Amino acid sequence: MQETSFERNGYRLTDQRSAFDLASAHRLLSTSYWSPGIPPGTVAKAAANAWTFCLLAPDGAFVGMARFVTDRATFAYLADVIIDPDHRGHGLGKWLVECLHGLPEIRACRRLMLMTADAQPLYARVGYTPLKSPERAMEITRPGVYSQAAPASGAEAAMDRVACGD
Repeated sequence: MQETSFERNGYRLTDQRSAFDLASAHRLLSTSYWSPGIPPGTVAKAAANAWTFCLLAPDGAFVGMARFVTDRATFAYLADVIIDPDHRGHGLGKWLVECLHGLPEIRACRRLMLMTADAQPLYARVGYTPLKSPERAMEITRPGVYSQAAPASGAEAAMDRVACGD
């Protein structure tokens, strides 16, 4: 598949797999509110199994990322939008989100979703709204999944065993 890339003020946004810096991505994500303590292997697996975009500074350093969990036809879930604190305040997050939502594959999707605790205004700029039918949405949350100190509840453990064929 051909590389997708955008440039602005020396910054480069690319889906080129060789641009992904696991150590930098892990450093950023493991300190975020949504994935504290995430193991490096989980970051690597998530990036490999999604349409992952890397934000590179003018000097080539990895300074941000975002990824879509998507079939590139009908559905896309935006995840892990993050900018290194040293590069925030320059509109890079807005630019990244606008670039990604301009992609033909994403514009063609019937449904886009995301979860955020604090960036609703950023995402509203590209059209996100609160769920129109929240009663239709369901979830399983496992906030302690990256912590060895947080064992699964009985119901979650049973579901995990079923899902794994145990």
